[in-house]
Amino acid sequence: MGGAKEAVISAASFLVFAFLDLLDFCLCFFYMFVDSVLEDNPAPCFCRNRGAAEQGMPGVDHEGNGEISETLYERRSMFRLQAVFCSNKEEGVVTKEKEKKMCRRRPRRLPRWSDCSCETCFSLPDWAGKKPEKLYFVIKETNPAAAAQVQDLCQNVIFLHGFLSSSSFWVDSVFPNISQGSNTKVKMFAVDLLGFGRSPKPVNCSYTIRDQLEGIYTSVIKEFKLGSFHIVAHSMGCILALALAAEFPDSVKSITLVAPPYFSSLEDKASHNVLNRIAERKIWPPLLFGCSVMSWYEHLGRTICFLFCRNHSMWEGIMKLLMWKGQLPSSMLDLTKHTHQSAWHTMHNVVCGGAKVMDKYLKTLKGEDILIKIIQGSKDQVVPLECSYNMKGRFPQAELQIIHNADHTTVILDRKKDFTRDLEEIWSTSSLTHKH
Repeated sequence: MGGAKEAVISAASFLVFAFLDLLDFCLCFFYMFVDSVLEDNPAPCFCRNRGAAEQGMPGVDHEGNGEISETLYERRSMFRLQAVFCSNKEEGVVTKEKEKKMCRRRPRRLPRWSDCSCETCFSLPDWAGKKPEKLYFVIKETNPAAAAQVQDLCQNVIFLHGFLSSSSFWVDSVFPNISQGSNTKVKMFAVDLLGFGRSPKPVNCSYTIRDQLEGIYTSVIKEFKLGSFHIVAHSMGCILALALAAEFPDSVKSITLVAPPYFSSLEDKASHNVLNRIAERKIWPPLLFGCSVMSWYEHLGRTICFLFCRNHSMWEGIMKLLMWKGQLPSSMLDLTKHTHQSAWHTMHNVVCGGAKVMDKYLKTLKGEDILIKIIQGSKDQVVPLECSYNMKGRFPQAELQIIHNADHTTVILDRKKDFTRDLEEIWSTSSLTHKH
C-alpha cells in the first residue's frame, strides 16, 4: 500500500511540476515586459545567463565568482534550456562595453512596482554610498539598579531568527520567560535580519551571508561595543550564527543552534543538495510543496509575493475580521514582512549557498573554547533530523538534545519556559568555562 501511495504522489508531482515549469516560463516573459515598461533599469531574472543576472550585484565579481549560490541560475526545469536560449539571444554575453553602459544607467526604481511601499516594508537604503544598513532589533536591558551592582557579570546574547520570521519570534517566546536572576545579568538583542521584519529591504542587494554579517556587526556588535556575547539561532539563523562565530571566535562564549540546516560541504554540488532535500519537488506533504514552489520558481514566487506581501495590509485586515481579533499572531504577520528579492536571494544565497561553507565554519571553531549546543524536534518536517546528527558527528564536542514529539517551531513555542531555562543554563555554564 505504501509503495502504491508513493507511486501516485510521484506521478502527480511530475504532472504538477511540469505545469508549474511551463507557468514560470510564461511568467518570465510577462515580467520581462512589465518591468521594462514600469522600471527605468529592470533587473534581469536568473533565467538568463549567469553574467547578466549577476551584473551589478554586490558581492559578485565580473567573473561570476563570489557568494552567489549556483541554485539561483541552475534550477532544474523542463523549459529551462528554452528560457536560457531565448534570453541569451536578447542579452548576449556581458562584455566590457556592455558593462560600461549598464553602469551608466539610472539606479533601479525604489521600491519595485511589485513590492509594498509602506513604512514597515520600505526605507530609503544607503547602499549606494556603500554604507551597511542598520538593522532593526529589540533589546531587553538588564534592570538598571541591579545592573550597576553586577556590571562585570553582565552577559550579551544575540538572537537570530529563521526564514520568513523576525525578532518577534524571540520576543514572544524567550524574553517574557527570563528568570529574575538572569534578568539582572543578561542583555538580549533580537535582530530582524536584513530583508525581513522591520529591517531594510534594499533592492540592489544579493542578501549573501556577508551582507547579513555586516548588518549584525554594524547594528549590534559595533554599536554597543560588545566584547563578548552568546548566540542563539533558529533554522536558517543557525548558518549565520556559525558564520558570525567563525568571524569573531574570541568574542563568542556559546552557540545554541535550534534545528540547524546542516549539510556537508564535502558533497558534490552542496548547494543543489540542500535545495533538493529541503525543497524537494513533491506535492505532499503540503508544507514541502509550498516550500518547493517558492524555492524553485522565481517568477511564480514573485507573483505570490505580489499578491500577498505587497497587499499585506489588506490581508491583515481581512484576517482580523475572520478571526475576530484586534491583533494577529506575530508568526502570521512575519510571513509577509519581506520582498521577493530578499526572500528569494536569502533562500538561495544563505540557506542553499551556506552548505558550501558550513564545514569551514565548524573547522574554524574546533580549536576555540566555545560551547555549542544543538537542539531539534524529533518530528521536524522542515529540516531533516539527520542534519543535527551529522553536525554532531562533524563537531563531536557539541551537545545534542532531541526533543520528542516536537516539530520545527514547537521545539521552542510549545516549551518556552523549559527552553529558556536551558538557555540560562548554557549561558551560565559557558561563562564559567570560557577562557577568552
